[in-house]
Amino acid sequence: MSLSAIAVKEYQAVSQIEDISNSWELYSKTKNPAIKEKILVHYLPVVKFVVGRMILTLPNSVNYDDLLSAGTMGLLSAIDRFDLKMGVKFETYVVPRIRGAILDELRSLDWVPRSIRSKAKKLEKAVVQIESQLGRMATAEEIARELEMDLEEYEEMLAKVSGHSMMSLDREFYETAESNGSLYDLIKNVKSEDPIHQLEEEELQKLLVDFLNSLPENERLVLALYYYEDLTLKEIGVVMNVSESRVSQIHTKAIKKLKAKLKDYL
Repeated sequence: MSLSAIAVKEYQAVSQIEDISNSWELYSKTKNPAIKEKILVHYLPVVKFVVGRMILTLPNSVNYDDLLSAGTMGLLSAIDRFDLKMGVKFETYVVPRIRGAILDELRSLDWVPRSIRSKAKKLEKAVVQIESQLGRMATAEEIARELEMDLEEYEEMLAKVSGHSMMSLDREFYETAESNGSLYDLIKNVKSEDPIHQLEEEELQKLLVDFLNSLPENERLVLALYYYEDLTLKEIGVVMNVSESRVSQIHTKAIKKLKAKLKDYL
């Protein structure tokens, strides 16, 4: 059971659904473009559903149509890669592929508007100029004066560009009078692996898998839908055909069991 269960309910409400299994069997044998188009149209509401859920947590500058286009490309790729022999429903297989394609699109977007970027560059230039002249950090009043603004205007501008980094990683800092370095030295290399941490993480993952497998099926399902598929308790109740309060009880019980097992192990 996955997010696809909710997605299926969504597109059943907005389109005439027919048995698609025959189309899948024909497409797997012939790879006919016309059949592929039919399958694509059939599952497009799933893309809309996934995009609709994801965009709620994104900045207003993110365009819905861009995400819809990316999700559709993910759907097309999933159709090409899907194999009936895998023994899973396409709805279960396709949702993670749609979400992955949308996430790839989000990574390629620049969410900083051009106007904000321009103000950030202007502010950065003013700061560098003042500090090079005075040999110390610039005050807010000095920066505002350099930009020919009053302090209130400067603070409003600063608030708008606060999400834009203006600090150079090459800038030096001094640990002691005898030693110095750059900000690069303070940044962890996320690509490097800590062998000890990696072993601990792998052991913990195996441990959690064992603990999860020991739970009853309904408890495993609730945890999977809540933490992996990001469904709400109410949505899980719809999937499992139980009340929201019952889902909450199952969730609480499962978490308590996991905590007790981890406590005993540690």
